[in-house]
Amino acid sequence: MTSNPISSAALRGAVDLSTLSQPDPATGAQDGNGLVIEGTDGGFQAIVTGTQKVPAIAVLWSRRLPASADFVEVVASVAVAYEGRFQLVTIDVDANPGLLQAFQVQSVPVTLGLVAGQPVPLFAGAQTAEQVGVYVDELLKLAAEHGVTGRVAVGAADEAETETELPPLHQEAFDAIERDDLDAAVDAYTRALAQNPADDEAAVGLAQVKLMQRTAGVDPQAARAAAAQAPGDISAQMLVADLDVLGGHVEDAFVRLVEVVRVTEGDERDTVREHLVELFAVVGTHDERVQKARRALMSALF
Repeated sequence: MTSNPISSAALRGAVDLSTLSQPDPATGAQDGNGLVIEGTDGGFQAIVTGTQKVPAIAVLWSRRLPASADFVEVVASVAVAYEGRFQLVTIDVDANPGLLQAFQVQSVPVTLGLVAGQPVPLFAGAQTAEQVGVYVDELLKLAAEHGVTGRVAVGAADEAETETELPPLHQEAFDAIERDDLDAAVDAYTRALAQNPADDEAAVGLAQVKLMQRTAGVDPQAARAAAAQAPGDISAQMLVADLDVLGGHVEDAFVRLVEVVRVTEGDERDTVREHLVELFAVVGTHDERVQKARRALMSALF
């Protein structure tokens, strides 16, 4: 491992998840103890959503390369040793071309972390269990900084869940996301906020689901072309910002919308400002990029 520990700066756009914006209710098979799940093209967005509660480590591998499959077993043994402090997601790149393209994998195995819905590059190639543990420790420190401290319950696959039971409306929202019913998820989170306006987790969940709704089925190239042709179209600019956040290009999204706020006024300015604040919630209010963008937004407004 390099001498520099993983920091919040690692949560940046090294991976483009924008092509995976439509979750599938089938998130993949689990192993016998619930610590290991299979990531698929259709189900990966639901897994990403789950990393708001429990950090994850994803290993991309290929059935055509036995050594990469052996490494998955190494990481699985580490997951057992950490007793549910992270979820292991295994991705067979041969069976999931969408994830292969999104992660821009040139060779396998490749390992990365997922914290609060954001990818964290870790390392390429196989490592020993001891070496993997060093990366895990650093990833868990980063997760703690972002308030992601849940665990996977160790037990039978049909009992695998986070140690802390979700509030009923939160569970209702998460179940809706897993079955690809985003409207129901929005409704559940909205009701949770009506019950408790200070429910930060519901606010974040609502912002994330709305982001998924807005980007579902969108052609990223067409959206970017439309925004380039119509710089004054706030809807086009906000859509590209959504795609940037979904793909991990957070700073690009914030810079784009701050500039739109700067050159608009009245209702249009308010619309863009509110949209930007919602994206702040998606990324996390304590993220250094959000804090920087908030200062830029204040400057643009006044």
